Amino acid sequence: MLSLLQTHRRPGRSEISELALVFFKLGTTAFGGPAAHIAMMEDEVVRRRNWLTRERFLDYVAATNLIPGPNSTELAIHVGHARAGWPGLVVAGLAFIIPATVIVGAAAWAYVRYGALPEAAGLLYGIKPVMIAIVVQALWSLGRAAIKTVALAWLGLAAVAASAAGAGTIMAAARVTRADARGARLSLLAGMASLSSGGVAAMALTPSVVPFGLFQLFAVFAKAGAVLFGSGYVLLAFLRADLVERLRWLTEAQLLDAIAIGQVTPGPVFTTATFIGYILAGTPGAIVATVGIFLPAFIFVAVSGPVVPRLRQSRVAGAALDGIIVASLALMMTVTWQLARAALVDAVTVALAGVSLLALVTFRVNSAWLICAGGALGWFIR
Repeated sequence: MLSLLQTHRRPGRSEISELALVFFKLGTTAFGGPAAHIAMMEDEVVRRRNWLTRERFLDYVAATNLIPGPNSTELAIHVGHARAGWPGLVVAGLAFIIPATVIVGAAAWAYVRYGALPEAAGLLYGIKPVMIAIVVQALWSLGRAAIKTVALAWLGLAAVAASAAGAGTIMAAARVTRADARGARLSLLAGMASLSSGGVAAMALTPSVVPFGLFQLFAVFAKAGAVLFGSGYVLLAFLRADLVERLRWLTEAQLLDAIAIGQVTPGPVFTTATFIGYILAGTPGAIVATVGIFLPAFIFVAVSGPVVPRLRQSRVAGAALDGIIVASLALMMTVTWQLARAALVDAVTVALAGVSLLALVTFRVNSAWLICAGGALGWFIR
C-alpha cells in the first residue's frame, strides 16, 4: 500500500488548477453520452496536452469497462489520478460532475415549478452532428493505436457484429486474447465484470415497503452506482424496478422525464440521480442522490487505478487488456452509428458533421468551441 501512495509526486497548484479547468469545461460541454465524453477527453488530455499516451489512455478506457458505474466519470477520475495523484483523482471527478449536476438541478427546479421539461430541441439539433464528428475522429485515432495485430482487427470486426446484435462483447474479447496469450486467468476481473444488470434489476424487484427518507434515498442510488454496468438505459431499468415498482416514490412519467434530462444535458448521464433527488426532496435530496450514485466510482477507481499499469506489464493481462480495448471501441462504434442515425436527419446536419470533422482533423479546432457553435446554429435554425 505504501508503494501505491508513493506512485505520484506531490502535485503543484498549477497542475490541479489546469485539471479542474479541463474537466469543468468537459462537464459543461460534453453532450452525447459516454462515447462522446471519451472522445472529448481524448482530444483534451492526449492530443492537446499530452498528459497521457494514447496507449495509456486506452488502458484506462478498458479499466472502466471492468468496474461498475458511469464509464466516462470513472475515466475522468483515472486521468486525474494519473496526472496529479490522489488530489487529482478527487478534483477531476468533481470538476466533471459538478457543472452537469448544477445544470440538471436547474432543470429539475424548472420541472417542479412549471411541470414540464425545458425546451432544448434547437440546441440538440446543432450539437448532435458535432458530437458525431468528435466521436468519429476519436475512434479513428484510438483505433490506430489499439489495433496492433491482424488478430485484433478481426476481433474488432467480430465485436462490432456482436454489439450490433445485442450481445455482450467486453469479457468475450478478454477471453479470446487471454487464450492467445496462453496464460493464467484474470479471475478477479472476470468476476467483477460478470455481474448482469438483469440480475440486479431482478433483485430490486423483491417486495419491500420502505418509507421515504434521505438515508433510504442514498442507499438506492449508492446501490445503483455500485453494481450497474452499461448505459443510461440500464439505469432506467434499475431505477424503474426500485423507485417505481418497489418503493413507488416516482411515477413512470417522472422517471422517463428524469432519464431524458440525463441524456440531453452535458456531463454524466448518471446526473439523472440529481433530477430525481430534487423531485423527491428538493435540494437536500438532489445532493444526497448525487453523492450516492457517484461515490462508488471514486472508490472503485481508487482501488483499481494503481493496478492498471501493473496489468500492462504482464503478458497475459496485457493481452486481455488489448482485447477489452478493442471491444470497448467496438461498442463506441455501434453507439455512434445509432446516434448518427438520429442526429444526421437532413442536409444541414450532415454538412455540420462534415465541417466539424474537417475542422477537428485539419485545423485541430477545440471540440468545445465546435459544440458551442453547433448549439448556436441549431438554436438559430430551429
